[in-house]
Amino acid sequence: MSWISNNYIELIGAITGLIYLYLEIKQKVWLWPLGILTSAFYIYIFYVSKFYADMGLQWYYLIISIYGWYHWLFGGNANSKNSLPVTNTPKRFVVPLVVASAVLFVLIRFVLTTYTDSPVPTGDAFTTALSITATWMLARKYIEHWWIWVVVNSVSLILYIYKGLYPTSVLFLFYTIMSFVGYSQWKNEKKCN
Repeated sequence: MSWISNNYIELIGAITGLIYLYLEIKQKVWLWPLGILTSAFYIYIFYVSKFYADMGLQWYYLIISIYGWYHWLFGGNANSKNSLPVTNTPKRFVVPLVVASAVLFVLIRFVLTTYTDSPVPTGDAFTTALSITATWMLARKYIEHWWIWVVVNSVSLILYIYKGLYPTSVLFLFYTIMSFVGYSQWKNEKKCN
């Protein structure tokens, strides 16, 4: 019982994260306001755990959640079932997304190794850089974002186990598994459009 009282913020963050994932898979626009709430919990959790890049990522999630919420409501084709249809990432975006991810990784890793006491600067920078890319792709409903999440969630799972963040580790185990489910459901949705 004392473990729960000492880790209740992480437990609540993990629960809201699972609900967020469900809403993402089902393409429900309410994932965005719930993402704001989840990010608020994880800003604190990652600060205490010294995952500084992941903490910074949560601030990005707060901002991108507003963008995603707006874009999902108003950025799509008015004739589609959803305001924004699921599509493939346009080929013209692939190279810029890869380059942006690589540049973000190098910059974040430099900041972490130079200015923080992060115990896992490379892993933290890697997952953060790819998460920024994947979340932007989610806001645009590009189906390939699911494959990036498979990689990010798998690596994050290992990092969180290493740091003893067990509720968050369980959350990221579910995230990894559900990334495959999400891809499958979005692919079916895409075929129907």
